[in-house]
Amino acid sequence: VQLQASGGGLVQAGDSLRLSCTTSGRTINNNNMGWFRQAPGKEREFVAAITWSGGVIYYADSVKGRFTVSRVRAKNAVYLQMNSLKPEDTAVYYCAADPARHVGGYEVAAHYNYWGQGTQVTVSS
Repeated sequence: VQLQASGGGLVQAGDSLRLSCTTSGRTINNNNMGWFRQAPGKEREFVAAITWSGGVIYYADSVKGRFTVSRVRAKNAVYLQMNSLKPEDTAVYYCAADPARHVGGYEVAAHYNYWGQGTQVTVSS
């Protein structure tokens, strides 16, 4: 599964962005999907996840209430709506797919077999 993350950019604090994760070829509709991010000099961290059915959505505490993850099966896509962006949200954002559909542990990067190339999000103060 080749994932493509897009929608990043340079915005000001308080602005919004919507990231998209799509794939060419195989469907991601049967995968749990996650969003992770990595800031310069920092380790990759979990941001949000949505199960294959959409029945479970899970967020990191740092983005809860500001970010919303969703999926549209008809478009074979997953989205991350990011509102009230802060400078500390600056990072490269990656989408990832978990075809094994682990139950629980949605924040565990090792559960995700496929990763997109990342899209840069920069938030200025």
